[in-house]
Amino acid sequence: MANPPRDPIFDQKEGLPRLLEIMRRLREPETGCPWDIEQDFATIAPYTIEEAYEVADAIERGAWGELEGELGDLLLQVVYHAEMGAEAGLFDFDSIARRISDKMIARHPHVFGTESRDKSAEQQSRDWEALKERERGAAGTLDGVALGLPALLRAVKLQKRAARVGFDWPDIAPVLDKVAEEARELAEARARLTQQEVEEEMGDLLFVLANLARHLGVDPEAALRGANAKFERRFKGMERALEAAGRRPEQASLEELDALWEAEKARERGAGQS
Repeated sequence: MANPPRDPIFDQKEGLPRLLEIMRRLREPETGCPWDIEQDFATIAPYTIEEAYEVADAIERGAWGELEGELGDLLLQVVYHAEMGAEAGLFDFDSIARRISDKMIARHPHVFGTESRDKSAEQQSRDWEALKERERGAAGTLDGVALGLPALLRAVKLQKRAARVGFDWPDIAPVLDKVAEEARELAEARARLTQQEVEEEMGDLLFVLANLARHLGVDPEAALRGANAKFERRFKGMERALEAAGRRPEQASLEELDALWEAEKARERGAGQS
């Protein structure tokens, strides 16, 4: 008697078809996973954002052994949304792949068309933005900048859009002046403002700092991630120094903590860290 055919979801050589079938079965109303069945686009979206950040984090840390797994987690999010789209009759994985393929071909006429490749990466970036503008057609300058983006990244994208129509500072000097002005206003007015007004002033300061980053050619999200990592690294160094003396941070004075912080900074500089 012949053996029954092996279930394709257990065939590791199947690749993407295997993953698509696994997701379909997870969402099967009668036999799937109760948690997976209950999800919708809105409930899955936060996981999608989280997985994208974990990919970025692995790259930032140079954790190449982790990157494959993180990319798989992110791919699963796309597959999840594709399955929900197919169930609703909106789209499926193949239509998603066709749409992005068509877009990439249309936006790279110097590779897939007749345009010359003899131009710089900077010129290609400008051409890419020009193509996007034509695709947007009559839409407003700021339309289509996703609300779900991290606030700093969205600020930069809004500023870039405005700059394309000439609404921008000509150089970095007035941006620096504006940073100083916003910081001064916040410092001077904080005692007499409501908490909501303080938040608004703080938002203005952060917005102009994002603009400064743009003029400096710095990704503010990456810069802040680096600052977070530096703070975490140095604070843990302080904790280790205190632990060696049988103490915890809350048992030390601010002066002691400041001295340990400066010592940790000096140690890092000696080791060649920024």
